[in-house]
Amino acid sequence: MGDSVAIMADWRTRPASDADVDAVAELRAVVLRGDLERLGRYDARRVRQRLRDGFDAAHTRVIEVDGAFAGCVALRPAEGARWLEHFYLAPHVQGGGIGSAVLRELLERCDRDGVPVRLNVLQGSAARRLYRRHGFLVESEDPVDVFMVRPPAPPRLPSR
Repeated sequence: MGDSVAIMADWRTRPASDADVDAVAELRAVVLRGDLERLGRYDARRVRQRLRDGFDAAHTRVIEVDGAFAGCVALRPAEGARWLEHFYLAPHVQGGGIGSAVLRELLERCDRDGVPVRLNVLQGSAARRLYRRHGFLVESEDPVDVFMVRPPAPPRLPSR
């Protein structure tokens, strides 16, 4: 666990660029493979192409740990909400609190804007527990996807 604390201390996000699309597509294929195989839906080409087709650098942040690419997250504006998409962390940095820290920053921004956050996660994905801990509720689900929403937190009153 000591390594996780060190990792937590040295992470940052930066704006994505179009040049990041291949690294993000590869990470998506690695991170989703187990869940997609379990669901009988893994296709090596399709998992990468779907990312390439939906990648928008303007709404994506790259997560770096010790200066190296370690993940990404997108927060896309939509009518009356934000969609959390393409939230992937490299396996070697998962479980160290980075995902929670990144998510907390994004949710605080959405709370200030007073907008709900929506996402979908694969059935059986461990990521669902992360989202539940951060206030996401199941809105609907089917045999493959779980659609979740988190209403904006009420404004905090100043402490005395």
